Amino acid sequence: MINKGISGKTKICALIGDPVEHTMSPAMHNAAYKKLGLDYVYIPFRVSPEQLPQAVAGLRALNVRGFNITIPHKVNIIPLLDSLDPLAEKIGAVNTVVNTDGELRGYNTDAEGFLRALLERGIKPEGKNIVILGAGGASRAISYSLAAKDARLTILNRQQELDWAENIALLIRDELRKEVRVLELGNLAKALSGTGLLVNATSVGMHPAVNDSPVPAGLLDKVPFVFDIVYNPIKTKLLREAAAAGAKTIGGVDMLAWQGALAFEMWTGQAAPVELMRSEAIKMLEKHED
Repeated sequence: MINKGISGKTKICALIGDPVEHTMSPAMHNAAYKKLGLDYVYIPFRVSPEQLPQAVAGLRALNVRGFNITIPHKVNIIPLLDSLDPLAEKIGAVNTVVNTDGELRGYNTDAEGFLRALLERGIKPEGKNIVILGAGGASRAISYSLAAKDARLTILNRQQELDWAENIALLIRDELRKEVRVLELGNLAKALSGTGLLVNATSVGMHPAVNDSPVPAGLLDKVPFVFDIVYNPIKTKLLREAAAAGAKTIGGVDMLAWQGALAFEMWTGQAAPVELMRSEAIKMLEKHED
């Protein structure tokens, strides 16, 4: 329920995407505003692709303080913004917009959110052999951020979409002067030999397909760390099987909370209560699982 104290002074933050019905973001952000006594409110809006230009113009006209962008708008929103943070420009995707006196600037907090979640668990990417599954927008942000921290990357994708992975490798080669190995998913066993971290940046295992995993259980016994960016369910089949094989695991809720916290800090200028935001997301997810 929206805070009864909303007034003409209340600052509005939002989420636009399609769909948005099961988003965790309102629960995370509104709990954080309440905790810090901030006169803000966060509201999700379902916006179809054809409505995106009008929606962005409307958010600007209404002087919304900032908004998050989720599927399918993270790329198509770029021409509608006034400026981009250099990292968002390089990654080619925006998930956070800050409105400063009518100027809309786009950022990507997915990349930094992923890194914060890793570092929080004491995992430093420098010098690690890291295998990344998938070559979509999330993989692009994660791969770039890891390569910038001197990790050695192998990106695997389906044969028919291998060029997506090659495009990520080209970006990293051109911008960071680092080599990235690109393989077809059939080479997974070979790729996992000697890896220090496996990252699932695909949607495999996401609700409702909770019995799917991108990695056969038998290949997980030599992987010390597994990070699955899927957050619904909280514990994917991949994470359960990795833990059973002895790996330390990180779930998508950690990345979700951190990317939200970074956006929160951009909009409010206050340090985000990350643990509260994470616990609110988990509560929402547990309700959905019941």
